[in-house]
Amino acid sequence: MRAPFETREKLLETAIDLVWHSNYCSVGVAGICERAGVTKGAFYHHFESKADLFYAAAQHHWAAIKPELDAIFSPASPPLEQLENLIGFILADHGPSESAGAAELEVAGCPFFAAGGQVGLDETRVREASIEMGEKSIIYASALVRGLKAEGCLAGDPDPEQTGRMVFTFVQGLLMYGRTLNNRAVVEADLRDGIYRLLRLKSEYRRTGPADQDTPILEGVAAGA
Repeated sequence: MRAPFETREKLLETAIDLVWHSNYCSVGVAGICERAGVTKGAFYHHFESKADLFYAAAQHHWAAIKPELDAIFSPASPPLEQLENLIGFILADHGPSESAGAAELEVAGCPFFAAGGQVGLDETRVREASIEMGEKSIIYASALVRGLKAEGCLAGDPDPEQTGRMVFTFVQGLLMYGRTLNNRAVVEADLRDGIYRLLRLKSEYRRTGPADQDTPILEGVAAGA
């Protein structure tokens, strides 16, 4: 018999796995319990609803990838290095393991963020999870813009908060497009150039070629949760 903590962790990991491969709306409590090997009674002991589980799973996933983001955006790294490592991080596989069927999924994207646009306005818990994950990501992106701007790498006088938000939404849209096509190549083709254009990165600081070519990914920054 699992300890209560282990049951809760199993439900969180199962929810994350199912959401990666499907979407919030198509995953039910019964399916989660069956996959996790727990009873509905055990489920409702830990979570009031599927929406509460989703919110907790989103927080769980964020906690797993936050150390990698902190390493990427460390003040010890120059802003340009942070930018290129961010591109490498986006292209890394942050979905479930291959044993769960991830080998068939070329682009994982972020279904936790996308779920906020799939549900109705009454699903406040789900929308809260998506909004919070987006806001946290935008904080990192905005800090990167400020650093690049301070180093004189950007043309004009871009607003860091607005530009950071634009970079985030572009990346999410591109990943969603790549996931829909299940084609990693379309993401690799447009990711770097799209980010460069939104940042208005000066030409002398731009790289050419596919997004993952010669990208200096930080040691240890690979698959996330």
